[in-house]
Amino acid sequence: MGQVFTLSLKYKHGGEVSDSIGLLISILVRYPEVGTINYEPQEQVLRFTFMLTKPLEREPLERFAQKFRKSLETYNYLEDREAQVINLKYTPYDRLMALEVQRDVTTLSRDEINLIIALVRDEFNTSLATENNDHMMEEELLIQEELIDRMLESVRGTVPQRQLIAFREEGRVMVFNK
Repeated sequence: MGQVFTLSLKYKHGGEVSDSIGLLISILVRYPEVGTINYEPQEQVLRFTFMLTKPLEREPLERFAQKFRKSLETYNYLEDREAQVINLKYTPYDRLMALEVQRDVTTLSRDEINLIIALVRDEFNTSLATENNDHMMEEELLIQEELIDRMLESVRGTVPQRQLIAFREEGRVMVFNK
């Protein structure tokens, strides 16, 4: 019979990290393509932000938006779920562009997060700003995926009062209450 492991995140001083905070941390650790992630508790929505190193033209962005939406709708159909929120938003800056993906946590799964990452990576490979996580071992990545599964399930049933934002800064993950 296999062993059962309890996975949890703890602060340096030993206190437990809430599942909503842990979810944001695990997503950033596991997926270096995600620049920031926001959790909006009232809407039960996660907002993934990807940074592109150059602004893109309207036509390819619209093509990607159609492909993206159709892919996620098809995935959810095959999983016998109906996504409540699938939004894509672009914000151009001087020499950058932010791509924001909004998904409700009620129907979101880790496998769908993998699909989102794969779609963004395939479309924007050369212009996607990403942090290097080559130093992470396969076992560590699997642990992060297990944490994401568990925390997504936990967050679905709760309505935390805190709006959270998490991002990377010089190799560290920072989480703030908005």
